[in-house]
Amino acid sequence: MEILRGATTDQAPADPAATDDMLAGQPIGYWSGRAHAVVTRQLRDALAEIDVTQPQYWVLNSVKYCPEAPSRDEVAARLLTLADGPHDIPRTVAQLLHRGWLRADAGQCLHLTDAGEAARMRLRELVTDLRAVVHDGIGDEEYVAALKVLRRMISNVEDAGNP
Repeated sequence: MEILRGATTDQAPADPAATDDMLAGQPIGYWSGRAHAVVTRQLRDALAEIDVTQPQYWVLNSVKYCPEAPSRDEVAARLLTLADGPHDIPRTVAQLLHRGWLRADAGQCLHLTDAGEAARMRLRELVTDLRAVVHDGIGDEEYVAALKVLRRMISNVEDAGNP
């Protein structure tokens, strides 16, 4: 494997003040990490104001859009890559059951309650408004191009055997 395959510029140290002509040498890890941090903080702060967590929103959506009522384990497996650890989603499911936004049937499959669906819809509206702030001045074509580049970078690293 040739490490520098496709590289055309030297790697520069992360510089938040880098000018446009310096960006090609900036580390993707810094910029993608910074974007993740500020967007996640914005969302989690807004959700905290209404006593909801991001994992709670994930679980509500996961249960809503699963073709058949999922078990706790299925929800946890589906959301594991997003969670802060292996216990995050099971804990969140327990919170939502306690809150009355989810119910478990006799087979222990999860369902949204009417209160859970109402909360999910309110959360979707909030998240949509926050997304508009993040996307301000960025057209769909530009956004898609950015995601394609990130997806390609992920694939490049995974294909090189570095998951």
